[in-house]
Amino acid sequence: MSAHIFEPVRSDLCAPSRAARELGMLRGEFDLAVQLGHVRTVPDEGGGGARLVERAEIDRLRAQDGFPDAFKDRVRVVGTAEGAELMDISAGRFTRLARLGLFVPAKVYVNRYGAVVWLYLTEELQHFAAVPENTRLLKGRTPETLRGQLAEGVDLRARNWRMRQLGSLLRQAEDPWARAGALAALLPPVEVADVVEDPYERAWMNRLRPALSGRTLAGTSFAHVAERIATAQDADEIEWLRSDLAHSVEEARALSPAPRPTVRRTGPPARRTAGPIPPLARTVTAPVEPMPAPAPAEPSDTSGESTALTAGPAPVEPLVRSVEPRRISGGRAPERRHVPRRQPVPAPVPRFPGAGHEPSRSTRRLRTWLRRGAPRPAEV
Repeated sequence: MSAHIFEPVRSDLCAPSRAARELGMLRGEFDLAVQLGHVRTVPDEGGGGARLVERAEIDRLRAQDGFPDAFKDRVRVVGTAEGAELMDISAGRFTRLARLGLFVPAKVYVNRYGAVVWLYLTEELQHFAAVPENTRLLKGRTPETLRGQLAEGVDLRARNWRMRQLGSLLRQAEDPWARAGALAALLPPVEVADVVEDPYERAWMNRLRPALSGRTLAGTSFAHVAERIATAQDADEIEWLRSDLAHSVEEARALSPAPRPTVRRTGPPARRTAGPIPPLARTVTAPVEPMPAPAPAEPSDTSGESTALTAGPAPVEPLVRSVEPRRISGGRAPERRHVPRRQPVPAPVPRFPGAGHEPSRSTRRLRTWLRRGAPRPAEV
């Protein structure tokens, strides 16, 4: 049993590099032939914006008379010095005619010194020199109107090159969105955002936006020079591109709107129902013994003390301790001595106005004697 994971590659299609080898051309010459429309290409079904060449197209080019020399002459380009020599004019006159827009550049690049190098098709230069009406431009004095434009600093080389690039991109566009992307490739991003305000439409258009050959220098030290060449600069050119871009976007909207992310409509979140509370784990506790109740306080004998006091004063120990005499054999009995014993001073009893009766006279005398430390007198 056999299974095919990938689709088989069509044998009737060739990649650009292989097609250039079979035609006996360099890759730059082949790309220029595709840009000029001499080689027909088809879009790659796998996506990515690549272009492929059918086997039948290669066979058609090979069957032409004078192949491959005649085919290579159609894409041969020259610089300013070679072009002036080909037309039998000076390099200065050739540059002035190119700045006036009489020669349309086919290729451009920035050399290692930062100078912009323009290349022109030899077929177009030969055709221009062969026209009798152009003889006065190649020989003699330049007309006054053209000299006035040169004095004002007119230089249409970059604009003419962009228009040639745009024509090639529009020929390869398959749908209105691709045509809109080709127009947006020549405009500054600010102008594109002003015309196409929808971010999803801009994203889809930028995905189909082709890359210009002048922007292949991105990342080098002269990338800003290449970016300026590939972007529209004149006000009338920008206005014309904006108008065409708006028309292409309206046509593309009516035919096939730009894809948008799908919005997932979800209902309100389901409320969680309350479940039964799980039973608590059993705990084993020791039996608590009851605390003994406090003993009731005995009532005090003193009738004159305050009833607000919870306990009566501590019992008073005798201050004088009597020592029993011991008889000693062979002598007389010792005298009885009184050894004083230190007694802590009792805490003062709080007195509240109007609470209870005043202490009796005997109690006051006892307290006075205790403070003095003298023997208690006899009661009268």
